[in-house]
Amino acid sequence: MVYYEDGEILVRDMVQGDAQIITCEEIAQGWNQTIEKYEMRLQHQASGRSVALVAEYKGNVAGYVNVYQDSGNGPFASQGYPEIVDFGVLEKYRNNGIGSRLMDIAEQIASDYSDTVYLGVGLHSGYGSAQRMYVKRGYIPDGSGVWYHDKVCPQYEDCCNDDSLILYLSKALT
Repeated sequence: MVYYEDGEILVRDMVQGDAQIITCEEIAQGWNQTIEKYEMRLQHQASGRSVALVAEYKGNVAGYVNVYQDSGNGPFASQGYPEIVDFGVLEKYRNNGIGSRLMDIAEQIASDYSDTVYLGVGLHSGYGSAQRMYVKRGYIPDGSGVWYHDKVCPQYEDCCNDDSLILYLSKALT
């Protein structure tokens, strides 16, 4: 299904061939990536658990995002709130409006399920542009603190600033 098209940016459902393209592009960026993550997203989409989106920029796969209707993760787990998961724009396509368009569509899909959406964002510098974007879009911390390996990290607890150290944010969709 196509959700958006303006001649430069196209947002559509993820298909099998996208998994390999995204994996190869992220490896070329220096990321430690495997195709299994994207194959899992495709399986979740096929089972109706989520909507997996891909953005193309001038015909090239450029970004992706997933919307889970009722996620089992984080402070809003199993409360009927949709979660935006695994959002990314390939570095060579950034600053072309792709991320904003993906988030617009993801939030629109989330609004079909609830008046609130949430997401988790990593805390290291690799997530800096996403952190800024979420704040600009009106996302606020949920107040539960920092999470590490899918649970609240207790005060003064040792943890590692890796991809598992995240802060959950939510946004009212009005």
